[in-house]
Amino acid sequence: MVDRIGNPNLRSKIMPADDAAAKIVPGMTVGMSGFTGAGYPKQVPLALAAMIEAAHLRGEYFKLKVLTGASTAPELDGALAKAGGIDFRLPYQSDPELRARINRGEIEYMDIHLGQVAQYAWFGFLGKLDMAVIEVSAILEDGRLVPSTSVGNNKTWLDLADQVIIEVNAAQPIGLDGMHDIYYGTALPPNRKPIPLVRPGDRIGEPYLRVDPSKVVAVVETQAPDRLGHFAPVDEASRRIAEHLVEFFRHEIRQGRLGPNLLPLQSGVGNIANAVLSGLRSGGFEGLTGFTEVIQDGMLDLIRTDTIQMVSATALSLSPEGVKEFAQNIDHYRSRIVLRPQEMSNHAELIRRLGCLAINGMVEADIYGNVNSTHVAGTSIINGIGGSGDFARNSFLSCFVTPSTAKNGAISCIVPMASHVDHTEHDVAIVVTEQGLADLRGLSPKQRARVIIDNCAHPEYRPLLEDYFLRACRDSRGKHTPHLLNEALAWHERFLLKGDMRA
Repeated sequence: MVDRIGNPNLRSKIMPADDAAAKIVPGMTVGMSGFTGAGYPKQVPLALAAMIEAAHLRGEYFKLKVLTGASTAPELDGALAKAGGIDFRLPYQSDPELRARINRGEIEYMDIHLGQVAQYAWFGFLGKLDMAVIEVSAILEDGRLVPSTSVGNNKTWLDLADQVIIEVNAAQPIGLDGMHDIYYGTALPPNRKPIPLVRPGDRIGEPYLRVDPSKVVAVVETQAPDRLGHFAPVDEASRRIAEHLVEFFRHEIRQGRLGPNLLPLQSGVGNIANAVLSGLRSGGFEGLTGFTEVIQDGMLDLIRTDTIQMVSATALSLSPEGVKEFAQNIDHYRSRIVLRPQEMSNHAELIRRLGCLAINGMVEADIYGNVNSTHVAGTSIINGIGGSGDFARNSFLSCFVTPSTAKNGAISCIVPMASHVDHTEHDVAIVVTEQGLADLRGLSPKQRARVIIDNCAHPEYRPLLEDYFLRACRDSRGKHTPHLLNEALAWHERFLLKGDMRA
């Protein structure tokens, strides 16, 4: 750890996690590192949760406003939620305990585009930031910080927080040094200037995070891996979705709308995304680039085989096998990966300028192309919108993917009306299920409905959707986007009452 903490002043502030956590008091707003299970603080949140539980046993109030980059891990979100220590949380989460308490109304949760979090903080919309708790992989002699496996909102938290706790994690590869690009050229309106990035691999900032040493109240030594899960094997539905999408890209090349190297890829996290990336490699594509939020195993494999030459992201989201591969060949990956703050990885202007091909998952789409990516039956949050909206609104092509059914066929993922809308029909260009692909570009609402029903709906649900659409066209008061308002959400109601949309 002497090699990891090179600054004598900050080395003098080393203390146990319990002592560091004691510097966090009830009512604080705390910005913590972490993005999709990577780069989150490992020990201070656990110590903090124990302190909160003890306070509650004494009958004392102890809750916090917790801000992160995205989802973290059980040691942070799960522990603090279980202790009853979170009053408010943003912007994205995936922990079961935290999710359950949000849906029971015990925790206030703000779902927000990941690309907007930093600017909301800078604008003052989120109030004063009292404390930042940030994991890094090392502290240089001059006090600069070598970021960890995620950057997320760390730059903003370090800049805005009144006080800072730093966890230095010796389990993170020291070879991460040099992989990051921290841009310090942002400003508040009306003093903003164009961001000088024109290719995914451009470096426009610094390799390190800055921190005012006078704000650092504690340094905690840790040695713990990121808590990352195994990815499920690619199933048949995911493989077929990938085939449809890869063939669509080939079609766009033949039409002259894409070049042989495509455009920078953005891929959400999950099984289908990995299948699509694998399909690109087996399909003979090469010379690709990526401008995305996270790098998961499928993209790492494309970098390893030089199918992808350069990827820009804000975090790694790898399985344990992927972590091992990354660490063993980190010199190769360091020349092909740039990790940036999420206000850059998810920046609307950059996404539009680069012309990204966005591929994101969804819960359901309705027949007119409105997409729900966050809620069950319109009321219960799953994880959050993440960065899908940043890319859907601004990409060259916005693709949403899902199996056509869920719960062994009891749920149709193509429905008459989406029970919650995260991405309106105006931001959705392509819908893909294992049944087929619907190209919605240049179509009116009724034309979109016919294409989605014909190409994406499961055969068991297709006649039901056709029947609804035909009767809506006949009986709806308005004929532009026909709906039967007394039936539009009846499928969801049937599932809630009987466990099957077909019942």
